[in-house]
Amino acid sequence: MAALLQHPGYEEERLQRVAEQLPCREVQAGILLSLMGQLPHATVSCVECVSVALLFEQVLLSFFGCDAASLLPRSASLSDFVRIYRQQCSQSPAKQTRYIVMEKAELLRDTDANLLPALLRLQELVEDNVTIILLSEIVWDKFRPNTGCFEPLLLHFPDYSKGELHTILSQDRHPSYSDEFYSSYINILLGVFYSVCRDLRELRHLAALNFSKFCEPLEEGKVKETDTHKLWRNIEPHLKKAMQTVYLREVSSVQWEQMQQTEEKENGALRGLSAHTHVELPYYSKFLLIAAYLASYNPARTDKRFFLKHHGKIRKTNFLKKNEKTSNHLLGPKPFPLDRLLAIFYSVVDSRVAPTASIFSQISSLVTLQLLTQVSHDDQLDAPKYKCAVSMDFICAISRTVNFEIVKYLYDFL
Repeated sequence: MAALLQHPGYEEERLQRVAEQLPCREVQAGILLSLMGQLPHATVSCVECVSVALLFEQVLLSFFGCDAASLLPRSASLSDFVRIYRQQCSQSPAKQTRYIVMEKAELLRDTDANLLPALLRLQELVEDNVTIILLSEIVWDKFRPNTGCFEPLLLHFPDYSKGELHTILSQDRHPSYSDEFYSSYINILLGVFYSVCRDLRELRHLAALNFSKFCEPLEEGKVKETDTHKLWRNIEPHLKKAMQTVYLREVSSVQWEQMQQTEEKENGALRGLSAHTHVELPYYSKFLLIAAYLASYNPARTDKRFFLKHHGKIRKTNFLKKNEKTSNHLLGPKPFPLDRLLAIFYSVVDSRVAPTASIFSQISSLVTLQLLTQVSHDDQLDAPKYKCAVSMDFICAISRTVNFEIVKYLYDFL
């Protein structure tokens, strides 16, 4: 692994540590090492820096010490930061490139509109050899400023393959069990969850959460470590139940285990997905779910008025039929075809999205998570039809996470 990270100017021991900290990322690590020096840097968490002043203070503290950071006024502005930075770097000029690493950089979208463009041109503003590194889990197009800015060099970290996930997760082996035993457990786990979840942190959480259940027959002396088939039969129902909580964070790990114990004793204590009030889904999956809710509860004939421009205000009396006196929410969700779902989705999402296989796989994931219900059968010749299976409170919570006011698009609330 370290052989791929051999670069002039770097000690072999440090390269080895990088390789161990970044398994299966040798290519990306090699590119970064070839571009950068020994990295005198300031790491700034955009989650922890709840104000711009804290961000500026963290940078000055890391590069120039406490005295420089204390020069910032209480409500520091960008001009204050630039002025103090220039003063300090004139006294302590950089011998090599300084790096400012911004973690969760997408949160910069919520700050002043001029901050991100200024950071990307900070080298020109402070006249110092300084580089900004933005770390984000979303694409650059999602938070590029409208005012225009310097375009950064993009380094894409692709999703881990199934084999790479197996390699990484197997390193978390429990010390009481052999490598082969834990590796077989990870293989079973990925066999269940890989089709709906590729997130390493979520899979690592699931692996730690369900391992004790996998080991139960072994601890009770009923099977041996090599009896993979019997271990699989014991854990399969438990993993399928856990699949309903992928990306969900409304209960803690301890609460999940307690709920499972209660369910085994009382035959069913886990609530359905309709009771959830928050779910962590990919960005476009949230808009797909919003579009599905609108398609389920809005009459199809209102789509042009809601989702096409230049139609003026909607008057409910113009649409109201003589026999239509009951709220659509009281009647329940109605089925809708796939093409209507996609038409609404492309209308409500805040940027242009190509109809790629990723969008269709996210629809399948929503069905697997029981957030959507497919009501037509696979053997039918027409396009599949779906119904939204979430509550009003649930979809409002999802809409708030993407700043979408769903009530304005619901026919019942005109």
